[in-house]
Amino acid sequence: MSDDNSLELSIVMPCLNEAETVAGCISKALTFLRRSSVNGEVIIADNGSTDGSQDLAEKAGAIVIYVEHKGYGSAIMGGIRAARGKYIVMGDADGSYDFLNLDPFLEKLREGYDLVMGNRFRGGILPKAMPRLHRYLGNPVLSGIGRILFRGTCGDFHCGLRGFAKAVAQKMDLHTTGMEFASEMVVKAALYDMRIAEVPTTLSPDGRSRRSHLRPWSDGWRHLRFLLLYSPNWLFLYPGLILMLLGLIIGGSVISGPLRIYGITFDLHSLLYAAMGLILGFQCIVFALVGRTFAVIEGLMPSSKGFESISRYVKLEIGLIVGVILSIIGCVGSFYTFFIWRNVSFGALDFEVTMRIAIPSLTVLMLGVQMIFSSFLFGILRLRRR
Repeated sequence: MSDDNSLELSIVMPCLNEAETVAGCISKALTFLRRSSVNGEVIIADNGSTDGSQDLAEKAGAIVIYVEHKGYGSAIMGGIRAARGKYIVMGDADGSYDFLNLDPFLEKLREGYDLVMGNRFRGGILPKAMPRLHRYLGNPVLSGIGRILFRGTCGDFHCGLRGFAKAVAQKMDLHTTGMEFASEMVVKAALYDMRIAEVPTTLSPDGRSRRSHLRPWSDGWRHLRFLLLYSPNWLFLYPGLILMLLGLIIGGSVISGPLRIYGITFDLHSLLYAAMGLILGFQCIVFALVGRTFAVIEGLMPSSKGFESISRYVKLEIGLIVGVILSIIGCVGSFYTFFIWRNVSFGALDFEVTMRIAIPSLTVLMLGVQMIFSSFLFGILRLRRR
């Protein structure tokens, strides 16, 4: 074990006041390494324990490193940086995960999979190991949303027992410091088209007498928020396209006159809401493009062929030209409405006629102005930087 390059596996456990369970977890992990003849190490990434967990871990045979920055993700990343093994298996030090049976994880890693996830629902959840809220609502719902947003097949997004190559973790460029770190790893693996495998694993009741660090509602919201923020298409683009499409269909149907369907009349009020839909939809699409551009530039998300194709046309000059044309059309329509008003000596107007001109004109004018400013925003984002 003196030659760092000979280490195949590093077992990393984050730790914050786990004196009751940390030694037992280390013992199981070391037993696995000896029994399976795997050259490896056990690393405890301590995040500021005050109950003597560090001393217990060292006596049990683990390497203890101190991670100053607080948070689950910070502790894991500290352990990953200190790991000397080619492969890393991470898992909590609370006694809930089975460190004696890591063979399936290592086998999949040796086969070339980039990320190997444990699946507690396939392996077995022992009585009282997982709260009912997590088991029947939180985990299934969040895992389902993750599969939809990122076209994944992972059935247990939040299993804390997982394996990956150290080089893969470095490529992911993980950033989150809290509990959403678990979601970030799966999301990044999906975005980078990495090979993901799932293996059954069991979940046991943790051995702590104190309260868990997990906060169901706040941690659940943080996971959901993270999934949405890393999916600008679902958060902004698709809703924006739907709003614009509905706005065009409804607006085009009533712009020339009232529309009656099954005794229901759609008229100027519908035209006004259609205009609002067009404007909001356009804003959502701009948000999607801005968010994706920023994420790609900052290295938070990989680029894609579709994004690159769109980026060729989303340029400052093109946006300015289209924006100016739309603004001119909107101004012409607005001036036409003004002349109609002047023709009646600025008196009472025919509401039915003028509003069918004024609403579309102002809508096009607003879209044009938004496109002009949005084009400058894209230009700022794409300024070359060292």
